[in-house]
Amino acid sequence: MSEMPTSDNGVDAAVRAAAAASREWAAKSPRSRAVALRAVADELDAAENELVPVARAESHLSEGRLTGELKRTTFQLRLFADQLDDGGFLDARIDRADPDWGMGPRPDIRRVKSAIGPVVVFAASNFPFAFSVAGGDTASALAAGCPVVLKAHPGHPELSEKTGSIVARALSEAGAPDGTFSLIFGDEAGRAALLHPLIRAGAFTGSIRAGRILFDVAAGRDEPIPFYGELGSVNPVFVTPGGAVDPDAVADGFIGSFTLGGGQFCTKPGLLFVPDDAGIGAAVQARLTADGPGASELLGEKIVAGYRTTLQRLMGRDEVTALVAGDDALADDPTPTVLTTTLEQFLVNVDELSGECFGPTGLIITYRDPADLAAVPAALEGQLTATVHADADEPIAGVLVDAMSERAGRVLWGGWPTGVTVTHAQQHGGPYPATTAPTTTSVGTAAIERFLRPVAYQNMPQTLLPEPVRDDNPWRVPQRVDGALPQR
Repeated sequence: MSEMPTSDNGVDAAVRAAAAASREWAAKSPRSRAVALRAVADELDAAENELVPVARAESHLSEGRLTGELKRTTFQLRLFADQLDDGGFLDARIDRADPDWGMGPRPDIRRVKSAIGPVVVFAASNFPFAFSVAGGDTASALAAGCPVVLKAHPGHPELSEKTGSIVARALSEAGAPDGTFSLIFGDEAGRAALLHPLIRAGAFTGSIRAGRILFDVAAGRDEPIPFYGELGSVNPVFVTPGGAVDPDAVADGFIGSFTLGGGQFCTKPGLLFVPDDAGIGAAVQARLTADGPGASELLGEKIVAGYRTTLQRLMGRDEVTALVAGDDALADDPTPTVLTTTLEQFLVNVDELSGECFGPTGLIITYRDPADLAAVPAALEGQLTATVHADADEPIAGVLVDAMSERAGRVLWGGWPTGVTVTHAQQHGGPYPATTAPTTTSVGTAAIERFLRPVAYQNMPQTLLPEPVRDDNPWRVPQRVDGALPQR
């Protein structure tokens, strides 16, 4: 199925409908929006047998992977609903008038976060449920009170249409105003929506190239707007001598992580730094040569072409050696490839060797002296994740954790970065080019903060105040009064 691109008139109609719905949707109590989000989740769960086969046909991902991803999608919708029930996300603050305030008489000031307005969300290809039509960006924007215009990804148009219909119907039946959610198709339609003067923010998951183009569009508008883009990351993993005591376990973890989902996860570990005498490279080679993962079905022609071009460029470099590269390494359904180089060569050629290769490929970098790893963090661009396998008593361990906390949004001690749990403390973001907004996350309940803006009301009559900062607190949300939260 190939959807026709949405016309300029169609985009304008979708955005205007979202703008018309904006005030009513934002004015609904958080608990009313929670009911709507749970209704969407229930409808999606009920449609599993309809949606998963379509997703399988369009994405080539396994049925098990897609079933699990759909459950993640509905889980995060319900998790945002729970946050709405709590109400703390509004950060309601009340400073009552105080004639004896230390800076002089203080007026009555009340501050609360409110919905930023209509949002355009660009769906991702590699997660056709969890980062697509009803994914985290849509869930967090709707939870914040923002109508969503969803630009569908061309890799799964039929799934997008079916999912979008379910979302729109469930919202409507739960009392959301017309225009709260709509679907548009085509790159030009997405750009037109981002440029529309009634759109107040954009959210995107995809490539650095496409994301940067859209970021520049958002920033170059007559009225610039926030653009929350997740773009690219190679997620370095550092293995110190203390973390290399079981090379087989490191090899197994690395292979399982960088080949997961065909290496098409934004948190795939693309760089593995290991001691040159630890035998980790040999263990990786032995496993992949003997009985390692087979060929991976990539998500589409553009991803295949991009992966092949990047891998060919890496394999053609003199300082890089192919540790594992089968005859099908560059096929449409490629087998895993592992390349290797030294830390000295990596640091000299870091721009050429540290770029993302979106597919089942990893680069192992060997070193002699653990202290030399201290030079790596400053040489790397911003990352979504960084991982350290080490003994906590090794001096280099603390150096790496501290340095990579400045370069990545999530720092792991042991384990592997694929598998991003949806929870309250999650941080899925990082310095550019990992994202365009390193102070925010696109996964976890803190994602709602992207689509809220604070407004303060001074000496306002009670009847004109928003519900969260009225004295009678009709929404029963937490209120910080004169700097203190009430005891619960």
